Amino acid sequence: MAVTTSTVRVVLPLHLRRLAEVDGEVALPVEGHVTQRAILDALEATYPVLAGLTRDRATARRRPLVRFFACGEDLSNEDPDALLPEAVATGAEPYMVVGSMAGG
Repeated sequence: MAVTTSTVRVVLPLHLRRLAEVDGEVALPVEGHVTQRAILDALEATYPVLAGLTRDRATARRRPLVRFFACGEDLSNEDPDALLPEAVATGAEPYMVVGSMAGG
């Protein structure tokens, strides 16, 4: 059985775009099932400078002030291996990495 590759659109917050030296959203090839883990693995493989910034290097858990969204839904606390909506897998909708704010 052949492994499929999807091109996923990813929107990054400004500080991560600056580190990765990209403007706007990025298009990433994701092999196999399109999950949050697969997208973040592809992001870190393509832009190694981002490794460890969206999720902890040792545990692979989401960093506290980072949130993930797709199709108008907060996916931050969802299983990282759950399939993402078809609209993300086809590139119709972006996967968004958002930096939260703390304070008051």
